[in-house]
Parts: sequence; structure tokens; C-alpha cells
Amino acid sequence: MGGASGELALEQVALGLGWPQSVNGRLEGGSREMKRKSICRGRRRSCLHAGLVLETAGPGTGGDGIPWWNSAYGAGPGRDGAWLRATGRSGTGAPSWRPQKNRTRAASGGAALASPGPGSGSGPPAGSGGKERSENLSLRRSVSELSLQGRRRRQQERRQQALSMAPGAADAQIGPADPGDFDQLTQCLIQAPSNRPYFLLLQGYQDAQDFVVYVMTREQHVFGRGGNSSARGGSPAPYVDTFLNAPDILPRHCTVRAGPEPPAMVRPSRGAPVTHNGCLLLREAELHPGDLLGLGEHFLFMYKDPRTGGSGPARPPWLPARPGATPPGPGWAFSCRLCGRGLQERGEALAAYLDGREPVLRFRPREEEALLGEIVRAAAAGAGDLPPLGPATLLALCVQHSARELELGHLPRLLGRLARLIKEAVWEKIKEIGDRQPENHPEGVPEVPLTPEAVSVELRPLMLWMANTTELLSFVQEKVLEMEKEADQEGLSSDPQLCNDLELCDEAMALLDEVIMCTFQQSVYYLTKTLYSTLPALLDSNPFTAGAELPGPGAELGAMPPGLRPTLGVFQAALELTSQCELHPDLVSQTFGYLFFFSNASLLNSLMERGQGRPFYQWSRAVQIRTNLDLVLDWLQGAGLGDIATEFFRKLSIAVNLLCVPRTSLLKASWSSLRTDHPTLTPAQLHHLLSHYQLGPGRGTPPAWDPPPAERDAVDTGDIFESFSSHPPLILPLGSSRLRLTGPVTDDALHRELRRLRRLLWDLEQQELPANHRHGPPVASPP
Repeated sequence: MGGASGELALEQVALGLGWPQSVNGRLEGGSREMKRKSICRGRRRSCLHAGLVLETAGPGTGGDGIPWWNSAYGAGPGRDGAWLRATGRSGTGAPSWRPQKNRTRAASGGAALASPGPGSGSGPPAGSGGKERSENLSLRRSVSELSLQGRRRRQQERRQQALSMAPGAADAQIGPADPGDFDQLTQCLIQAPSNRPYFLLLQGYQDAQDFVVYVMTREQHVFGRGGNSSARGGSPAPYVDTFLNAPDILPRHCTVRAGPEPPAMVRPSRGAPVTHNGCLLLREAELHPGDLLGLGEHFLFMYKDPRTGGSGPARPPWLPARPGATPPGPGWAFSCRLCGRGLQERGEALAAYLDGREPVLRFRPREEEALLGEIVRAAAAGAGDLPPLGPATLLALCVQHSARELELGHLPRLLGRLARLIKEAVWEKIKEIGDRQPENHPEGVPEVPLTPEAVSVELRPLMLWMANTTELLSFVQEKVLEMEKEADQEGLSSDPQLCNDLELCDEAMALLDEVIMCTFQQSVYYLTKTLYSTLPALLDSNPFTAGAELPGPGAELGAMPPGLRPTLGVFQAALELTSQCELHPDLVSQTFGYLFFFSNASLLNSLMERGQGRPFYQWSRAVQIRTNLDLVLDWLQGAGLGDIATEFFRKLSIAVNLLCVPRTSLLKASWSSLRTDHPTLTPAQLHHLLSHYQLGPGRGTPPAWDPPPAERDAVDTGDIFESFSSHPPLILPLGSSRLRLTGPVTDDALHRELRRLRRLLWDLEQQELPANHRHGPPVASPP
């Protein structure tokens, strides 16, 4: 028995035996090579038992006389995807469903293995057939004729079902069809995977090379053309899961990530043409089952995920609207043919966006400069009643839109432009304050010290820029870290374009860092300049005035002694200013740390200077200074700054404590005990205080106060004054930004500014249209 009948009988036996195969044509479980051999032997034994002759070339063998099972299962690992082809072409003398070597890929789209062309056969080399036959003949086993007839009936039913699916099958009453046609129809009955996401090809580039189904075998799936990487230095080719050979496909074109939980995410590579449901895709977006993904000008896929159990959208977003979904009228004639939305519906959506409270600010790259300039200009002018962090919020919306919607290289350029605009605005404000508060006054004109109220008004714009730039810098750092993380996940950390983008981002963040440093320096400069004229009262004023009671902790500023009110007034003005501007808590602490450092150094230097040449170091004066200092520390404790103040006023406190020691106790002390009790004072400072201490008329310092020879040099050469250059460095806050860009905008002033900017962008877009095509912003219809 041979020819077509032999092939028919063979296929009946094969299907009747129920050999296992997966969706991709792979044998499931165990070693594939061992199963291939056992299957080939089993088929051969069953066919020989049925009286079939398969030793010669014919419809049931390869073109080179090699049995078809060796050709099908001996093709190597690259043959698995052949069962998912849309069409099949046979080689010379081979059936139509026989896998072709030049079209073989992994089911997920892996690279085709290099092999001979069609018709060359894929079986073992010549001379191996006799050995294989002898091995198979030795392992024959019988099959019941009754079972064989039942399998034939089931196979005949399957063929009739396949034939009924062919065009015109119901009407055409033709004689028996060629068994090769039945085989080809049976091959078209492909069952999609049930436990993995996959892509269904709707349009390809070469029908003879493309698959129907591309299965995701990893959580991250990369589409691309492969080949050499565009990076210099001979770097290896990027890893690609699905190879697409169209000319407009990049080596690494698109990446899809589908974790255990939906939704999947799709991200185009830089410069890769990708569409999502017909719209150009520039940044990462969600990918839902049923969505259309277009790669280049040729490939169009539908994403499917059987794991969701049909939880996708009931109606794909790319389908036209149902009849009657859009109100009839002129708008229907101009409706979008892709989504079916009419002009009225689109106008209502636009009106809802222009007036909505969603934290979204959409713009085109050509409108970016005008938009950023308007935000910075309004913030510099103090126009409107925006909340303190309103400018940073609006600028962060611009950064977020660029990071999510615009092409990959746009964000670094936007950050650079934004940073330069802020720096220019801050520099102009600094020059304005400097013109009003010159460093050098004309001769004969006394310098009028700034009052706490005046310094608060002058510094408010700088403090606002410091607060906004700090939050904006934290937000930008988060976006740049996300960019680096995504690049690492996709294996693009060494991409030259990405490295260039990161350098531009670093330059922009360096400018923002410079703005924060400059505004901080200017703020503490004018605050310390005001403090400089008020601090001497802490050493000169007497808190024990007649009829006055010392205030307790937490007292109001008006209840404090008159000599302390100016200094405490500066601290209160600075505290209110930082609170009104919503300055970051870390910067608030560092601002007052610098003010307390300056106050401590200034008072200690004044104390050292006043002891020279006149009697000042005496117990009664020291008690007054100690009381004033305690009142200041108590007030700062009530303001929430007690810990910082105690830390920075420690050296002044220890020096005053030394002077407050009763004279009799001080005379009993030695140099070593005084050094132990007052460790923060240098040997020069301790010796200066002791040598100028007023013990009484005609009494000199006791010998016990003399420093030992080991410290004599430090006493003679040491400086008794504190250096103002040893201030603590400014450390920028770490952690996430305090800007909240989720949820509706609740602040009415910020919402009004957001609406104004949206209408500004609408006007800019309308100006590009011909005059007869322009119209005002749409107004949402009442509910």
C-alpha cells in the first residue's frame, strides 16, 4: 500500500495513537530528543503492522526518500514554531504541511536557525536510514484492528469538519478531495496558548516568513530586528525575543512587560515608530487584551492574555462607535473614523479638560518654551494668589507630561530650559534686593538697619524660589532615577543616547542645586545682617529691671525683656517666613542652624573682645548674660527650635557658665579641672577669660590657673575669636518630593491658574490655524 492511501493510513494511525504535542508543536514532558525517537519508532512499527510500505519516497516521505517523521521531528530545536504558521509550503515531493527550514522560528519569535533552503529535506544524513529502520523493526508492537478502525472513523469526522470550513464547502458537491488539502486545513486549526500572553499577527511584512502567533515566553518580551547594536565599540547585539525583518524595524524596537497581574506595559525604544490602537506611542503605556500594537509601517498585532479570563474591555477601544452612540447631526460627518467620536463629543471632552481639576497639563513641544516662560514669569512677579508651592506643582506637571507622553529625548531638553529660566529669574530678584540694600553706603550717610518686617518682605521671593526649587529638584531626581531603572531593565544602561540624556539631566539638576544654594546664602546673609545689630543687647541689657517679672517658657514676644525683643523678633520673622513659604523642614533646620551659629560666634567674639582693657568679666555681669541667654533658649524651645539652639549656643553657654562661677569656688580650681569642666573652650580662650577675670583690687590670678608647659604654645599662638567660615555645610534634602500630582486639584487658586495656562495653550494652537478655522475654547454642556 503506498501513495495517498499510505499517507492517509499513516495519519490515521498517528492521530489515533494520540501522540502528545503542545500548542507550539513541542512534545510536553521529558527529553524531546528521546520522545522524538520513540514516536518515530512507534509510528513505524504501527504502520508496518498495518501492512503499510513506507520504504520508498512518495507522498509520505521527504523529497530525499527520508521518512516524513524524521523530517518533521528531526529538524532540531528551531522547528517547534512551524505548527503556528499561517500558511505552509511543501518542498519537492513533501506534503503541504511539512516544515520548511528557511521559515523555522521559535513560537515566541526566536531567531531562525541557519539551515538549507526549501525542498532540501531535513532528515538525517544519507546512510543513516538503514540503521534507523533496523533499530525500529526490532521494537515493533501490534495495534488492534478494531482500535484502528475506530480511530479512522474519528479522523474522518475531523476531516469532514475541516472541509466544512473551506469556502463553498456547503455548496460544492465534488468528489473526494486530495488528502494533502485535508492536511493543510487541519493545520489551520491552531489552538492558542491558554496560560501565556501572546500576540496575534494581523498584518505582516512577508507572509512566507511571518508567524500567526507570537507567544511571550518571558515576563519581558522584546520585538526587534536584531543584528549589530548601534552603539560604538563593537558592543554585542541586543537581546530580542521576536525577530521582525522589515526594514523600518530597529534592532530593539519595542518592549512589552506582562507580569502576573494586569495590565501589561508597552514601551517603544528611542526613535521606533510604534502605534497603540492607532495612536502614535512615544512613551510607556498600558496594554490591555484586545489592544492593537503597530510596529513600523508593516506589522500589526493584537495583544491577547488568556490569564485574565476575559476581564478585558467589553468593547475594544479601536472599534467604531455603535450606531446611535453619537447624536446625529453635522458632527457625525466629521467624526473620527477610528474611534467614532463626533465633533460634539470631542468638544465636550476638550471642554471638560480645559475646566477640569485633574492635575494634567498637556502641551506640544513647540509650545513648551512659551508655557515654561509664562509659569516662571508669573511666579517671579507674584501674580495671583497661588499657594506657596504652586509654581513647582505647575512645572512638575510639565515634567510629568514630557516623561509620559513625549518622545524619550525630550525630557532632558525640557529640564535644561526649565533650570535656566529659574536661574535667570532668581538672579534678577537678587540684583533687585542688592540695589535696595547696597553693600557700601555713601560717606556721611548712616546705614539704617533692616527691621524684621522689612527683611521678611525682601526675602519672601527668594524663600519662595528656594522652597519651590527644592521640591522640583526632588521630583526631577525621581524621574531621572526611573529613567535609569527602566534602562537597566531593558539592558540599555550603556546606550550612548541614554548616557547623553543623563548628562543633560545632571547639568539641569546642577543648575537647580545652584539656585537652592544661592537663595539659601542670600537669605541667611540678610537675616544675619539684621541680627548683627540686635545681638549686642544680650550682653548689655539687664533683665532684672525694676518691677519686671521674668517670663516663663513659651511666653509671647511682647512679654520678653526689651533688650531681647529685637533679636527674638528676627528669629520669629524667619520662622514665619519659612512656614508661609512651606520651606522643606530640612532646610528650615539648616537655616536656623546657620543663624544660631552666627549668633553664637558673634556673641562669643564680642565677649572676648570686651574683656580686654576694661573690667567686664565679673560675676554680676555674667549672671545677667546667663539670664538673657536662658530666656532666649526658653523662647526658642517654645518655638520648636530648642534642640538646634542648644547645640549651636553650647560654646557661648560654657563661656558664660565659667564667668558665673562664684569667685571663692573659682579660686580653688586648677587649670586641669577648668579644662575638664569647660572642654569646648580652646586653651587660648580659657586663658583669656581667666587672666581678665576681676578678682578684686590688687589681686592677681593664682598660680593654679597657669597652663602647663605642654599647652603654653597653644595659649600663646591660639586665636581667641571664633571663625565665621567654619559654618556647617548646606545639605540638600533627600527623599521623595512633597508635591502631590494625584487626585483632583483642591486649591481654587491653583485650579484657576491651571485653567489659564490650558487656555493659553489653546490660543497658541489656534494661532497656527487659518483665520477661518479658528474658534474659541469649547464650553461643556450642562448636565
